[in-house]
This record gives sequence, structure tokens and C-alpha cells, in this order.
Amino acid sequence: MEEAKVLETEAKEFVSVGRRKSAVARVRMKPGAGRIRVNGRDFETYFPVETYRVTALQPLVAANLEGKFDIRVNVAGGGLSGQADAVRHGIARALLQYDPSLRPALKERGLLTRDPREKERKKPGQPGARKRFQYSKR
Repeated sequence: MEEAKVLETEAKEFVSVGRRKSAVARVRMKPGAGRIRVNGRDFETYFPVETYRVTALQPLVAANLEGKFDIRVNVAGGGLSGQADAVRHGIARALLQYDPSLRPALKERGLLTRDPREKERKKPGQPGARKRFQYSKR
């Protein structure tokens, strides 16, 4: 009976969604060898910049669980920076499903908070959201 419970929890998949700017990351995480796939591609191939990889893996480092989970991510929208932050948010939420006692460690580093900053809309009669056309007195 004990072995059946262990196998049942190991096979469980933790699913969550992370968001940042206009990027949305759907994260599926299950115990494994530490393989990470993003949109069907290898993690290092999808995020070629080291900074993005470090950002995306912050929750695993904070929880001291690097290499313990196989993670599959579908991410869409925005640029690579926003996508990396969305993946980070999604992984943090999935870790919370795995072990609710990780909440203080993740919250302390601000990994559970969705960054609310969005692109401001362009206003009519201006070249951008805030920028104005040059004033001419004559």
C-alpha cells in the first residue's frame, strides 16, 4: 500500500500558468531527471542568453530543487525577456502545488507576485505613449 502511494505522487503532474507583460507560459512539471523543454525545443536553445536562463530557473534555485523535475513549457506572446519572466512565474506556482511549505522561500524572493507592468497605449496626437511632438513657437 505504501509503495502505491509513492508511485501515485511521483506520477502526478503539476500544471500552472505564469504571466509577464504580454507573455503567457503554461508550465507542466513532474518529478524526473531535470529535463526542460520550451515549445518543444531544448531550454538552452530556446533561451540562448544566460540571463534569461538564470531568471527562468530562479524558483528551482530558491527551493533548492534544481534537476529534480522534468518541465515542459508552452510560452507565447511578448519577447524573450517577458517569456523568461512568465516561465519563472509559472514554475514558482507549480512548485507551490508540489509543496505548499515552499511559499515563504518563494514569496521572500518575490517569485509568486505577477509583475503588473504592461505597455502603455499610444495616445492620439502624439508619437508614443508619453513622448510629445517638438513644440515650435514660430
